[in-house]
Amino acid sequence: MSKKIKHTYQILLLLLVIILINFLSNNIHFQFDLTKDKRYTLSEVTKNIVSEINNPLVVKVYLEGDFPSEFKRLQLETKQHLQQLRNENKNVVIRFVNPLGMEKDLIAQGMQPSQLSVKEGSKISQAIIFPYAQILYGKKVENISLLSMSNYKSQEEQLTASIENLEYAFTDAISKISNTKRKNIAILTGNNELDFIYLDGLLKTLAKDYHLESFPLDSANVIPNKTLELLTKFDLALIAKPTKSFTENEKFTLDQFQTNGGKTLWLLDNVIAEQDSLMRTGSTLAINRDLNLTDLFFQYGIRPKFNVVKDLYSATIKLANGNIGGQTQFKDYLWNYFPLITSENNHSINKNILPVQLKFANSIDLLKNDIKKTVLLQSSKLSKPFGTPFEINLNEVSEKPKPENFNNGNQTLGVLLEGEFNSAYKDRIKPYKTTLYKEKSSLNKMILIADGDIIKNGIKQGEPLDLGIDKYTGQRFGNKDFLLNSVNYLLDNNGLLNLRSKKIQLQFLDKEKAFKERTFWQTLNVALPLIVLGLFGLVFGYFRKRKYS
Repeated sequence: MSKKIKHTYQILLLLLVIILINFLSNNIHFQFDLTKDKRYTLSEVTKNIVSEINNPLVVKVYLEGDFPSEFKRLQLETKQHLQQLRNENKNVVIRFVNPLGMEKDLIAQGMQPSQLSVKEGSKISQAIIFPYAQILYGKKVENISLLSMSNYKSQEEQLTASIENLEYAFTDAISKISNTKRKNIAILTGNNELDFIYLDGLLKTLAKDYHLESFPLDSANVIPNKTLELLTKFDLALIAKPTKSFTENEKFTLDQFQTNGGKTLWLLDNVIAEQDSLMRTGSTLAINRDLNLTDLFFQYGIRPKFNVVKDLYSATIKLANGNIGGQTQFKDYLWNYFPLITSENNHSINKNILPVQLKFANSIDLLKNDIKKTVLLQSSKLSKPFGTPFEINLNEVSEKPKPENFNNGNQTLGVLLEGEFNSAYKDRIKPYKTTLYKEKSSLNKMILIADGDIIKNGIKQGEPLDLGIDKYTGQRFGNKDFLLNSVNYLLDNNGLLNLRSKKIQLQFLDKEKAFKERTFWQTLNVALPLIVLGLFGLVFGYFRKRKYS
């Protein structure tokens, strides 16, 4: 074989190897996650959900354009995460879109811009970004907020929380938009629960992902067996601030709903104390509200108390504060009966949410039994429960509270129960006979919040406000996110919400130090390569001259 033919074969072989490498690199993806926190490893939950996408799923991300360098990191992390999803399923189509010129259209679709403070040296400027992604699947559209909203000390903390939440945000949205079967939620009535106009702020959002239906629990007093049979067809029962005592038939129906696998979200006021009556008269008497549920909860391992918790870390109340030019002047006063609950981030339900506002909440005792209890809401250490009856008067806003009088420590105000629930009617006479009776449930969940007002949205000019907005002060709280997370967790059978517990550790540049030392590093980056190149030239010239002289 001649050298010419041999070289031709070698060139052809090299071309084939290059083509093969390109083919494999485009079709087979290898990734080694060497990070300590495994931030680039998808969970099995995500893989299972994404693998079920059978049609093109378009993801539009509006993180494109000129924005602060910190949020370039969010853009990069979002790109990398979406590429991982695409590696799992080729039906995922990724598009990064510059929102410039589309602002009005995006706002009309519910995507509100975020204003950021950008510090460069001694100058602070403002930047507007649209930290959103939009998923389109068939005729369905789902918006995703990529920027975590809570009370953060710095933009670095906010960015870290946002990146931690990326997998959950996308996986949850994909699950919702691709799921054709909705779970059923019963909104219980019959015990003077809140009117639906006060639930609008939450129910309107829940209706996007779940089938909601009003359910008259008081029918258990007339047709108990039929009522239980119909209730067990629901996945979750939502009980929003009942004010009328439960009958034995109603309690037994709820008990058997729980032991038959139904989840329950209780939002209860054990004490009668209302803001509306307080604002009208200036004072109100806090007295017990007997809902006849003590024995039911005792069996489950909890005991709501008959008291009202005052907390030095509280929200405000707006009161008239004089008159100027015929116009009433108002001022916000701290109101210790409205605890402001800062999340402990100890569970996926309460992680990275704004503080939750409660009103006239009572404490909960946790009793020893086999049920696992996770405290989701608790007062600050500077709090104190006051037993009923006692008078609540608006004149208290003028009294300066003494911290030494609020030394009872954290009070439990909301708790998650998980485990196998024993029937509260075990070894007791049953109110009625049923073939659905179970003495003990399989693994199940329940949440009790000792404040019915946590779900109550305000009404302004006859229209319901979004949940979490105080109609008097305009301040936004985390009530809606907390309750949405609670419902999602109770109905989450595949552990999707646990993705919110993901923790990562990002390393950020010290901007202040970088600004102070910028001259040194700029000089070093320019001069050092020239010096190295010059030394190399001198050494090379010396040895070359020595060799050939």
